[in-house]
Amino acid sequence: MARIKDGSVDAVKAAADIVEVVSLRTSLRRVSGARFSGRCPFHEEKTPSFSVDPVGKLYYCFGCGKGGDVIRFVQESENLDFAGALEWLAERFRVTLEYEESSPREDEQRRSRDRMTKLLDQATVYFERVLWDTEAGAPVRAYLAERGLGDEVSREFRLGLSRGTGLVAKARESGFTSDEIRSAGLANQRGNDYFPFRLMFPLADARGRIVGFQARKLRDDDPLRGKYVNTPESDVFKKGNVLYGLHLARPSIAKQDRAIVVEGNTDVIALRQAGVEPVVASMGTALTEHQLRELGRLTKRLFLCFDADAAGQEATLRGMQLAVKQGFDVRVVALPKGEDPADAPDSFAGRLGAAESYLYYRVRIVLERTDDRQEAFVRAREILAEAEDSPERQEVLRLLADRLDLPRETLAGLAPSRSGSSRSGSPRPEETTPRLLEAGLQRERELLAAVVRNPTLLDELAALTPDHFDDPLHRRFREHLVTGGTDDDELVVLRAELGARAERDALDERTGRELALRLHERKLRRDLQGADLVRATELQARLAKIRSALHELA
Repeated sequence: MARIKDGSVDAVKAAADIVEVVSLRTSLRRVSGARFSGRCPFHEEKTPSFSVDPVGKLYYCFGCGKGGDVIRFVQESENLDFAGALEWLAERFRVTLEYEESSPREDEQRRSRDRMTKLLDQATVYFERVLWDTEAGAPVRAYLAERGLGDEVSREFRLGLSRGTGLVAKARESGFTSDEIRSAGLANQRGNDYFPFRLMFPLADARGRIVGFQARKLRDDDPLRGKYVNTPESDVFKKGNVLYGLHLARPSIAKQDRAIVVEGNTDVIALRQAGVEPVVASMGTALTEHQLRELGRLTKRLFLCFDADAAGQEATLRGMQLAVKQGFDVRVVALPKGEDPADAPDSFAGRLGAAESYLYYRVRIVLERTDDRQEAFVRAREILAEAEDSPERQEVLRLLADRLDLPRETLAGLAPSRSGSSRSGSPRPEETTPRLLEAGLQRERELLAAVVRNPTLLDELAALTPDHFDDPLHRRFREHLVTGGTDDDELVVLRAELGARAERDALDERTGRELALRLHERKLRRDLQGADLVRATELQARLAKIRSALHELA
């Protein structure tokens, strides 16, 4: 991909409003001066510890330690790379990006994709207006109400209605060509609207851009086969790449560190309406590698909830086996036959608590599908041979003993192999807590924070040398503050943290001067060790001046 020009990066940073961006993820309120505070969007907390500096366009959380500038916030919250975050911000704040070393073909492909996403968004608006603002939409609005889907959540997912006519003409009026409309999957080969009278579910990518549609049958005389029909695949729409509702579920998936995967779009909508937010749909198929990569950027804990029929069980097994290979901790939410999550969304949270482990589910399905007792035992033993000892494995052994009436000696022979490995039973990496800085390093950090808040202290900082700082990162930031230049990623994060700490702790100029003197004092004490008599006398005199200055400040 062509590199975005530095001038465009600067233009995006200048145009972006970090308060507006952060407010999409959490509520903010003004605290002291221009600074804002709120609950952290990256972890669960009751007391707000998330600080936003709208002037420096920086954020920092005192709870989890995440911090940086507005671009990094979008990277973290939307799970995008640097270029993706810039494009996200550029689109929101209407900045035209310029790219280096892009070929005419790349430019044309980019323009074509941009026009297609613009066309699909306009089609979404058109379908929305037909559903909510016309008489034709009245019976469909009633149908949604009967299904228990309220107006608010239906509008949040941008549900719409295709009348079967009118969309192609509207798109042509907006300047799109017949080829563009057909390539977007909105027209058939004859040039007419592709979708007949159907309920429209816009399909969005992880950034919320519309890439296609899924349409539900509403009438018996519908000419299209299938209860649900998707947009034909195109340059922007690949069914196996889409997780329905991911753009809305991303923040809660990351914050709760879990993703719930269901089959149907209405299941996603109903569960979100019931307060279960980290939920997506796999477009009616087993999970694909691309879908798992998208989820893996947010969490490694999956709860799968597919139909209890044979097809649903197969989809669950295929998806979970692929997920386990990619290092996910997989659980299965069992539902009664014939029941969907949308049928009882208010009780779904309780079902999550009773979710089965990957190992338990695999063995249970084997036992239910195999009539021969000996064959069931052999197949279960093969599954258990891959798993190390764990609470889940012990639970499966109890299941086997109960279902197959196995004697204790037989169970003893099912000990885990030394080479076995259980991904679902292995402990998840624990969050590392920030190490406590020793007093000297803490003093260095507080001085730098005071300078960030009070630029008038730059002369005091310049009077210190790199040798006054023990931490290499502190030395680099001291040099950066004194000489200027562009922050790198590490310094941006540090600046965000120090600015937030300085504001919280009210580090003023007097405190900054005292901290600078303390660092002078520390270095003089160190230099005194091993100094000859003449040198020691000089250092003692300088140390006395420092102590006098500290006394005057006190």
